[in-house]
Amino acid sequence: MLDLMLRGGWVIDGTGSAGFQANVGISGERVSIHRGDTTQLEAGRVIDVSGLVVCPGFIDLHSHGGLTIFGSPRHEPSVRQGVTTELIGIDGISHAPFKTVEELQRFIWLDSGLNGYPPEPADWLTVADLLGRYDGSVSVNIAYILGNAPVRIWSVGWRDEPASDAQIADMRAVVREAMEEGAYGLSSGLDYPPGSFASTDELVALSEAAQRLGGMYHTHARHKLSLAGRPLAPFEEAVEIGERSGAPIHLTHYASVAWPDVGAEPYLRLIEDARSRGLDVTFDCYPYANASSTSATFFLPSWTKEDGPEGLIATLRSPDDRARIRAQFEDDQPASDLEREIERRRLRRLFADDRPRPDAHLTNFTQDGNLAYEGKTIHEIAALRQQDALDVYLDLLVEESIGLSIVGEGASEEMLPAFVAHPLGMFGSDALHLGEFPSPRTYGTMPRVLGHFSRLGGYASLEEMIRKLTSFAAQRLGIPDRGLLKDGFKADVVAFDPETVGSAATLRNPRVFPTGIEHVLVNGQLVIENGEHTGALPGRALRRGRAET
Repeated sequence: MLDLMLRGGWVIDGTGSAGFQANVGISGERVSIHRGDTTQLEAGRVIDVSGLVVCPGFIDLHSHGGLTIFGSPRHEPSVRQGVTTELIGIDGISHAPFKTVEELQRFIWLDSGLNGYPPEPADWLTVADLLGRYDGSVSVNIAYILGNAPVRIWSVGWRDEPASDAQIADMRAVVREAMEEGAYGLSSGLDYPPGSFASTDELVALSEAAQRLGGMYHTHARHKLSLAGRPLAPFEEAVEIGERSGAPIHLTHYASVAWPDVGAEPYLRLIEDARSRGLDVTFDCYPYANASSTSATFFLPSWTKEDGPEGLIATLRSPDDRARIRAQFEDDQPASDLEREIERRRLRRLFADDRPRPDAHLTNFTQDGNLAYEGKTIHEIAALRQQDALDVYLDLLVEESIGLSIVGEGASEEMLPAFVAHPLGMFGSDALHLGEFPSPRTYGTMPRVLGHFSRLGGYASLEEMIRKLTSFAAQRLGIPDRGLLKDGFKADVVAFDPETVGSAATLRNPRVFPTGIEHVLVNGQLVIENGEHTGALPGRALRRGRAET
């Protein structure tokens, strides 16, 4: 007898093939598909899903929820979208391994405006220990990828200096151990120190070590190269790393950094050309324009972060260092040093022509005196405080212990459909679970793909969008028994209304749950039932190379 039957739904199985009428059975953690006459089939419980699409659970290939989920294990902004598995450790920022708890906690602090904090001080050191914390204690499954930043801290330290041959050999050993403990590959965040201090050669060596154990290279590419007038340069470097290392290459949040005056075609052709040469290259994107989100420290010069979070705070408090930042910002002469010029252009993105970027606002304030600034731009806050805008930016980072997030400018609305519909693309929310005004992608990525871009926009069929959200992502990671509705596969399942699925989340009203997602099962347990969270926490860490029972 089945434990549960979803009866009367329209099954879209994740392969990209046309849907079909069938009942979906759940026995323990496994799924079975039943077509034709099932009147003799018994189930402990039956849910009528007539009029709904039943499909595999969605896989989010870019999440910043790995720490905040410990304090909010229901993880409702994600699971209410139909997400049943998400990849953490992206952007080169994973939270294991570390030699000491002190180094781990310093690293969490440095990127707190991007990944937040766990509810209690972190005390794990190994990948295996961290992954064990998720088992049976959260609502979604967690896949982990190893960030290059902790690997670099382990062997080189925090400063911008080249790795020696001995240090690279040490880092390769760290990568091997993390892979053996269940990581899905190596990630890089080449705009986030100290991971951004890695050279191309260093990343080739680490990617090759991951590839030997079946891992991929998942990269937030070195976007600052594009600020030097070479729009495709960050991704050409990424392809070179994959070509030299043999690792599969995955370009994350790809559409968000495409230049509107370049257009989508050259970016997509770069991937297609690489694949025509035999390289394994894919990408993900999020389906929003003008909805980027990152740590507010992102725009500071890299030299400010070379001594970790304490050094950054000291720099922001130092009159001499602040004067250096201001001089780098205000200098109207082209810098002789390309790195300095690039960093000046990045900082100026916050203050272009004395106006904020479109709707670029701050969030994640914690100090009582600053809570009124939630959702306001730096220039709006400067007017309220009657201060210079650059001073306000630097002061607020000190007052909020560098934990602020900034939300604003992102992909071009005109170019986005080409990325969303491309057959080599998948989806990652890039969700930050921080503040009162997070990016709307935190609440609406997957339903917006299905509603705005498939049903309303017609950019790809529902079957194709579901393939990109499910089996394609599972194949990319190397998860053997998820991503399809197929006999014997794990019962990660979503049932949604194809006529109403969508998201109303916006920049100014982002914390809005989606419509149309009626039921979500994770490992055979109902987590969302009739649109509401059941309280179940059946999620677990998925470990590459480890068979699940």
